[in-house]
Amino acid sequence: MHTPRCNHAEGRVADYARAAIDAGLREIGISDHSPMPPPFDDDWRMRMEQLEEYVAEVLAARDRFAGRLTIRLGLEVDWRPGCEPFVAELAGRHPWDYLIGSVHYLGDWAFDDPDRRDRWDSVGVGATFCSYFDAVAASAASGLFDIIGHPDLAKKFGHRPAPEEDAAVARAEEAMLDAVARAGVALEISSAGLRKPCGAIYPSPRIVAAAAARGIPFSYGSDAHAPGDVGFAMDGCRALLARHGVTRICTFHRRRRALRPL
Repeated sequence: MHTPRCNHAEGRVADYARAAIDAGLREIGISDHSPMPPPFDDDWRMRMEQLEEYVAEVLAARDRFAGRLTIRLGLEVDWRPGCEPFVAELAGRHPWDYLIGSVHYLGDWAFDDPDRRDRWDSVGVGATFCSYFDAVAASAASGLFDIIGHPDLAKKFGHRPAPEEDAAVARAEEAMLDAVARAGVALEISSAGLRKPCGAIYPSPRIVAAAAARGIPFSYGSDAHAPGDVGFAMDGCRALLARHGVTRICTFHRRRRALRPL
């Protein structure tokens, strides 16, 4: 769940909390887009000078809604090679419950930016998917994150590899999942893709099945950018996990993972 500090969301933390209570949820996590150092400090994230007020707002809401709703403090952090020291320092600044590692950039290309979709044609769909999964694998191997966000975001606009590319993409997927399993991090299952052109949950049933076979745990996410998104299509996420034998879901407190029934 995000706040207006990332410049593409709306609603205060208290608004999200009330929406969660109305939806019958017992726990939510607030995970706004983290600050990043230059030259990676784009307009889609909070500024470093906003971090303290963000943390204060989440912790105040946690106290305000205690007994009615558990609110966890998190960040969604972009994986950018070379930024590891910055992220490690950021991780020590506050009592985070979890950090989500997400890949939105391949080099300097924000591949999920609608204004930069034209580059898909020059790079190629299969190559983009493979590079994306390679980057996700590297983010997991970094040891910086507790959760891998929207693990197949490359499908956001509905791109699909050609049949002759699918074997290479599948190998990249498998290598990514092996890296996630070795790192002991969780995968996010996110309903946000149902609100995007791809019209599908992140990640795909193929990835869910392969992750479940490896014993990789999952965490729920609706990637809410407005209070009305809270809890969106969680039943669909739960059903997808259950179809592949997953019976428990992750929660986090002070970066320690616990499992509870779906």
